[in-house]
Amino acid sequence: MAIDWDSARASNLANWEDRVPLHEEAYGISALDDPKYLTSVVRTDLAALVPYLPNGTVSGLDVCHLQCHIGTDTLSLARAGARVTGVDFSPAALASAASLAARLGLDATWVETDVLEARAAVVGSFDLVYTSIGTINWLPDLERWAVQVAGLLRPGGTFYIRDGHPALYAIDEHADGLQLRYPYFGTGQAQVWDDATTYAGDGTVAHARTYEWAHPLSAIINSLIGAGLQILRLEEGRTLPWKFAPRMVEVPDGFAWPEAERDRVPCTYTVIARKPGERAEPAGPPEGTRTTP
Repeated sequence: MAIDWDSARASNLANWEDRVPLHEEAYGISALDDPKYLTSVVRTDLAALVPYLPNGTVSGLDVCHLQCHIGTDTLSLARAGARVTGVDFSPAALASAASLAARLGLDATWVETDVLEARAAVVGSFDLVYTSIGTINWLPDLERWAVQVAGLLRPGGTFYIRDGHPALYAIDEHADGLQLRYPYFGTGQAQVWDDATTYAGDGTVAHARTYEWAHPLSAIINSLIGAGLQILRLEEGRTLPWKFAPRMVEVPDGFAWPEAERDRVPCTYTVIARKPGERAEPAGPPEGTRTTP
């Protein structure tokens, strides 16, 4: 359906606010009490990033995590040595993230804003802008999104995204086989969902209606190129960190289609890009950084 951004955003925000207490339980955040623990998402992403980071590590880098939700991945990046800023539009999620950071004794800055306005809301620039996973399907305007990413990066900085593949999102998750049901190409209109469950845990939310937008892989890549970034790497993966469909089976660090079907459709894509220019050494946390308590 056609819907204006403010109305879609309000409905999505109510839904994500409801998800916070459910995800605090479902994410198993007590695992982070182990000072050596990193989430499986971050372990996977850091392995992919190694060739594209100074000295192959995020240690000592300024990292901005867009759409960070309750901060488990953000704080894993902090634990890996990064100076982290987490950005999200949900006050409840950021309050949860800040509470977790305090409990773990980890430093982080939290900024409450729409990701489409991130450059205006976040102070400073970053060596790495990071987003992963289940993110840009919530956004109607990828060109505006990519401009935020480019604006947050320092010259020579790296952008990383791993997300659900658009081909995956076109599949009927309840069909007995790999059957297409939803649009692959974006139409400009939102897909409307009325679903009280979430992708993690068994609880339900009070605000069930959400709006998402389809973006083909070409639109994702071209939005980043249009914002002035250089594409360094594109990968497509066979596993997911969440169970997209009941037919998926658990594998190390995620879920996959039954073995006979794994070569038929990608589950994720990963893009690594760079902002042109010569990289300068990080100057430390910017002064006057806005935070969310």
